[in-house]
Amino acid sequence: MAIYAEKTEGNYQTVSPGMYVARCISMIELGTIKEKYQDQEKIVQKVMIRWELPTEKTVFDPAKGEEPFSVSKKYTLSMHEKSTLRKDLESWRGKGFTEEQAQRFDITKLLGVPCNLNIIHKPSQTNPGRNVTIISSISPLMKGQVCPDQINPTKVLSYDNFNWNLFNSLSDYTKDIIKSSVEFQSLQEPGLVLDHETGNDELNDLPF
Repeated sequence: MAIYAEKTEGNYQTVSPGMYVARCISMIELGTIKEKYQDQEKIVQKVMIRWELPTEKTVFDPAKGEEPFSVSKKYTLSMHEKSTLRKDLESWRGKGFTEEQAQRFDITKLLGVPCNLNIIHKPSQTNPGRNVTIISSISPLMKGQVCPDQINPTKVLSYDNFNWNLFNSLSDYTKDIIKSSVEFQSLQEPGLVLDHETGNDELNDLPF
């Protein structure tokens, strides 16, 4: 699974590899899309989760001054025992889910929750000479460790109440993924019948 650190168009600054305190600030429902894995195409429901790194700042736009770096990771929206999402959530929580708990989990409960992110770089396969920023692991804060207050506003994009202003503010890369989804097509064609089961109606109030 590719993991991207998105940047302002034309700005290619990336945070250095290392362990960083971070806070979850964004949840973007990408939708149900086709994804190629090991030369096979699969239909999967995806979400993009973003964290800000409040201790790591730089100037992306001179008009705005210093801003924190942020990194994101795309997940298949699945709590299967072998899914990357479940693995990362259990590492983040510091404890596993019971099978009963894993049946339903509202991932928006991650918003505002701090953690430690281990970030590494790998050479980009599509942009020679550039590195891809990858979140290699997520863990809870250590005892006594404090995460600074959130700087960027919390953002949630959901097809249940689609926010066009938020959508238009996203990078072209992210918008193109969303535009390819079944859910987005249904927004353009209200009569379109979705041919998949998302399970969104079964998300419950299980605390993180």
